Amino acid sequence: MTPSKKSKVHQLIEKGVRIDCPQSIQIGEEVNLDHICADGVVLYAGSKIFGASTVISRNVKIGFEGPATVNDCQLGAGVELKGGFFEKAVFLAKSRAGLGAHVREASILEEQASIAHTVGTKHTILFPFVTLGSLINFCDCLMAGGTHRKNHSEVGSSYIHFNFTPNQDKATASLIGDVPRGVLINQPPIFLGGQGGLVGPCRLAYGTTVAAGTILRKDEHRPGRLIFGGFAKEGNVSYQSGKIGNNHRTVVNNLVYIANLIALYQWYCHVRSQFISENFSELVLAGLKEKLNWAISERINRLEGFCFKNDEDTSQSPKGRTASTSLNTKRHQELIANWTLLADLFGSYQDISTDVSNRDAFLEAVHKSIKKSGLDYITVIQQLSASEGDLATAWLQAIVDHIVKSALTIIPSFQ
Repeated sequence: MTPSKKSKVHQLIEKGVRIDCPQSIQIGEEVNLDHICADGVVLYAGSKIFGASTVISRNVKIGFEGPATVNDCQLGAGVELKGGFFEKAVFLAKSRAGLGAHVREASILEEQASIAHTVGTKHTILFPFVTLGSLINFCDCLMAGGTHRKNHSEVGSSYIHFNFTPNQDKATASLIGDVPRGVLINQPPIFLGGQGGLVGPCRLAYGTTVAAGTILRKDEHRPGRLIFGGFAKEGNVSYQSGKIGNNHRTVVNNLVYIANLIALYQWYCHVRSQFISENFSELVLAGLKEKLNWAISERINRLEGFCFKNDEDTSQSPKGRTASTSLNTKRHQELIANWTLLADLFGSYQDISTDVSNRDAFLEAVHKSIKKSGLDYITVIQQLSASEGDLATAWLQAIVDHIVKSALTIIPSFQ
């Protein structure tokens, strides 16, 4: 290293980042040091930082329990990544991840959400305070519920979200809670007991408790239910690969999931954007929107993949695909024939137009709350009155209903 060119590690040290073992730290040449705050930031031994879009806000601590790799992530204030691999994800203020975490693209942990050791996520969205225990695989989920650190939705240890079917599709995202009410951080928590599993795509209402050891395969739309069950009865029956079960439920649950993501995107654009501060920068907001765009695209692609299968004869389809024999029903032929219209509907989500009167009235309430209490997101949202919260729910639910109703108009046999 020439005297005129200091390493990025030493530049960060001079900037004020605490690095006690600089020889063990790796900073990619593409990393923009202007996006790394010095105030209270600690990089422990074995930390590796990569990615031109990486953002590290104040009081972030990386690698306390073991080596940690961060690549193209946006980290809000007070985030702690104890050890593991983190790529193309967003962590908002005071969220945490334990040792051995494997957090991949389009994962979003909102304020004070946490995952314990050895947890894998991908295209996973956890609303504030949601907690995942240890030894968990929880990809392709959105989970909400709870009001504070002692009253939160939780997933017990050794849990799995089954997101890949024997038919080799991943149109399996599960909605645990919802967006229109979940964003208000005032709903009863949901509990998924340890050593259990959820077979996607599934939808669960707030207040649902699933007993430990239960494999849940059905939706539960009624709030406040206890669900329990033991091991499945043994069996050995004829089975043909490619036979698909409840197509109607799979398609409708995917429509609802996509619609909720679209509502969340609107929330990020119109509400989250009001909270720009040293704890939540424009760069972090941009990361949120980017990850949510990826999540929406992923779900559209997975639903499309569920409807179309590769076939040796590609001459029958203008897109080079034909329906597999397992999908060769009147209902699915309708879905396939109208897929372009559905894709166009989903693709217009950034410009969705519904009645904005509830949105504007809610934003006015948010502005008043910000003037009163400052830019702490949790404080502002939770101090809104019930009637003000109802405005937000009505606005976001109208978006969900619009997407789902428009989609079912295109494919009426799924109504």
